[in-house]
Amino acid sequence: MTFERFRSLIAELVDEIPEEFMRGLGGVRVLPEARLEPEFEDVYRMGEYLGPGSSDFLGAGEGLGRQVVIYYGSFVAIAEDDPDFDWEDEAWETVTHELRHHVESLAGEDRLVQEDVDDARDFPRKR
Repeated sequence: MTFERFRSLIAELVDEIPEEFMRGLGGVRVLPEARLEPEFEDVYRMGEYLGPGSSDFLGAGEGLGRQVVIYYGSFVAIAEDDPDFDWEDEAWETVTHELRHHVESLAGEDRLVQEDVDDARDFPRKR
């Protein structure tokens, strides 16, 4: 899948999300690069939720605000090793996962963060 087609797919998926889940979100961005997890062996980050951080930190204010970032290159790297890789299903799962982080952040919750930490315990670590 090309980068442009992937960006279009993500835009189509985001259009399916009810507006109340998008409240307060500055956008969903698709970046071309892959993002390896630094502590793990061959584990790619497919997407991430970026919260605004502390508004008091060095007087930074809101900055870019709340964003979801999707890493096209990570999808490519994973798809190369998986002949059954389903781009649309994986994209939907990633977008909705990151939006859940957003909604939980707005509610002051971190259950999904804890689930991610628990899941990461099974990933192979770098030596």
